Amino acid sequence: MSIPPAHRPVAAPADWDDATRAEFAVNQANGCVGHVLVSETPRVRVWSLHLKPGERIGFHRHVLDYFWTAVTPGRGRSRHHDGRVVETVYEPGLTRHLCFAPGEFMVHDLANVGDGDLVFTTVEFLDSGNPPLPVPAHVHRDRPAVGREEPVLL
Repeated sequence: MSIPPAHRPVAAPADWDDATRAEFAVNQANGCVGHVLVSETPRVRVWSLHLKPGERIGFHRHVLDYFWTAVTPGRGRSRHHDGRVVETVYEPGLTRHLCFAPGEFMVHDLANVGDGDLVFTTVEFLDSGNPPLPVPAHVHRDRPAVGREEPVLL
């Protein structure tokens, strides 16, 4: 069985510390682009992401066309597989659309570097140029994610 190009492993940037490189190696094929998969149909996956100040979502891979919308204001910092570090200021309603041609992908993390909770909704389109990555059953809304006892704000 062949691995689709967008799903193939990549090396972490050489200037990252050993712990970050190790986390990247283990999680770079992670298809969980949020904390909770609130809805899934044959066409879309809808995710919710909620980060308290200082929290982060670890490395994960985007292979599907998608958009995210900020629900709350805040500041975030992402480290990308190509070595970029991007800091963004979010306002409620800020939305970004990203598309990936066959074989294209993005691996990154996201840390809340602001003072308030950072909440996003992300919608992935399953009919994109790449096959979707699998997601574990425990991230589905009807099966709360391990360690996330608080309700997720949508």
